[in-house]
Amino acid sequence: MKKMYIGALSLLAVVTLAACGSNGETESSSSSVDKTDKVIKVASQAPPMTDVVKVAAEVAKEDGWEIELVQVNDNVAYNDMVSSEEADASFAQHKPFMEKYNSEKGTNLVAIQPIYDAKVGFYSKDYKTIDEIPAGTKVAIPNDASNEGRALAILEEQGLIKLKDGVGVNGTIKDVEENPKNFEWLQVDLLNLAEAYSEPNVSLVYNYPTYIAKIGLKPADALFLEKNIDQRFTIQLVAREDNQDSEKIQALKKAMTSDEVRSFLEDDHSDTLVPAF
Repeated sequence: MKKMYIGALSLLAVVTLAACGSNGETESSSSSVDKTDKVIKVASQAPPMTDVVKVAAEVAKEDGWEIELVQVNDNVAYNDMVSSEEADASFAQHKPFMEKYNSEKGTNLVAIQPIYDAKVGFYSKDYKTIDEIPAGTKVAIPNDASNEGRALAILEEQGLIKLKDGVGVNGTIKDVEENPKNFEWLQVDLLNLAEAYSEPNVSLVYNYPTYIAKIGLKPADALFLEKNIDQRFTIQLVAREDNQDSEKIQALKKAMTSDEVRSFLEDDHSDTLVPAF
């Protein structure tokens, strides 16, 4: 009986040690996986942002990193993915748009690195000069606050409206003090603004090169562009507060600001954008 008891204890000790050993190996294996995780997930929405990510991915390979592009269909999903940690970073927006998302969602996204400035402005299917634009016509502008303010500021640059003093790019249609041509405001989601171009009685449509390209237009076709590019609206690499200093984000930043990316921007897209690094 005593021998059986001792044997049972010995067996228990072996099982316990084996279990400890198994846990130790699992933890070690998990730690090893973490250390060798070389995949950087980047959420983006449309060219040329997605193209820039692809160029950066080729550069990152040289340092042993894999940049995985996660392409989404709207201007919310890429922020949702980063804030929920489904993606490490995004490349699709300017800082004011990101800040608006943070204030609405209570998130902590941060702008990591400016990459390029887009040439934005207004397009018209019917008119070749500002003087031709009739009174009482419709003007299509973005319906999100950050882009709405920029669009109105460009109209003020051209002398078409007068905003309240000091509002600058933070203005809304409520801040329009003078509207001599009695424009009717058509507020449209940024992704759908290009469609407004063909709508009847819409004389002016604000847009980015990214979105106006789908109807075959580019900045050279604009009736007028922003006179001086406002670098508050530079398209940025965005991450979270908790991962902004991580090895992954530093590797991503290095690839996104490489000579190869600069050459891509300067050689292939000089008519639509300007490098910002």
